[in-house]
Amino acid sequence: MELRQLRCFVAVAEELHFGRAAERLLLGQPAVSQQVRRLERELKVELFDRSPRHVRLTAAGERFLPAARDVLAAEDAARALGADLAAAVAVPAVLRLGTVTGLGERLDLILDTYQRRAPGVRVELRAAPVRERLALLAEGRLDAAFVRGAVPGNSTDLRFLPVWQDELVLALPARHALARRAEVDLADLAGLPLRLTARRNHPALVDLVTDACARAGFAPVLGPAHEGTLQDTLASIGAGTPMWTVVYAANARMLNAHRIAFRPLRTPLALPTSVAVRRSAPLPRLLLAACRTPLAPGTGTGTGTAPACDDQDS
Repeated sequence: MELRQLRCFVAVAEELHFGRAAERLLLGQPAVSQQVRRLERELKVELFDRSPRHVRLTAAGERFLPAARDVLAAEDAARALGADLAAAVAVPAVLRLGTVTGLGERLDLILDTYQRRAPGVRVELRAAPVRERLALLAEGRLDAAFVRGAVPGNSTDLRFLPVWQDELVLALPARHALARRAEVDLADLAGLPLRLTARRNHPALVDLVTDACARAGFAPVLGPAHEGTLQDTLASIGAGTPMWTVVYAANARMLNAHRIAFRPLRTPLALPTSVAVRRSAPLPRLLLAACRTPLAPGTGTGTGTAPACDDQDS
């Protein structure tokens, strides 16, 4: 019995079609049929009921399928362990990490923790829009990259490993009546224009906020899209026509903007953050452990933050 026979059997059992199974395995249909026939001869049972109109598992095939899947899962586990052992022997001299804005003290904690565990590795940070970041990763020009928001579910080249949730807080003029509250209901913002980046720049963030507004019972009045710097955005909110936006709480204490009040929302909003890596590469276990190190109490909350509307921030 050979692993390739088991792979062909499982593919046909899941597709119930020799042609589709062959496409999935990148093989010719005759080769798939031949491997299944060899497996049946080896086992001395018929695994499929074949007819011109359909392919179905026999009773023996249904009983054999879980065992075949277990063998293939064990092969995957052995390969992953081998890759991890090889990675442990050959630690890279450089970790090329694609990053996002607004990480604040969390990024410092990650880098400090990682370099304590891998003191011989130099970390090179590369900030770029999310599409460029993932393209560089897929091309092998980055080793890992942070990604905020929903991740592609059909990527054949990359996998996405959840590491934390980035909480969002409200930013509004300090002179506004809502700024006197300890926390704010989203519905209370219905009459104020919302200032966000264009959706093409950060669809996960824009969809999160607008969907939350819809659940709160209103469609936000959109103010001018964020196109300038952080200082421009906060100055406009703090000194001009009253508006509101959301910012990342993780970077909340990096800026002292006395014209702006940063308040938590009564119903919290957060974007998941993942570490993206190539499927062909070993898991970056030291980096993942560093990313999952808890922040100290009180870190990442307070006043002042980088905007959640940056065009590289996803």
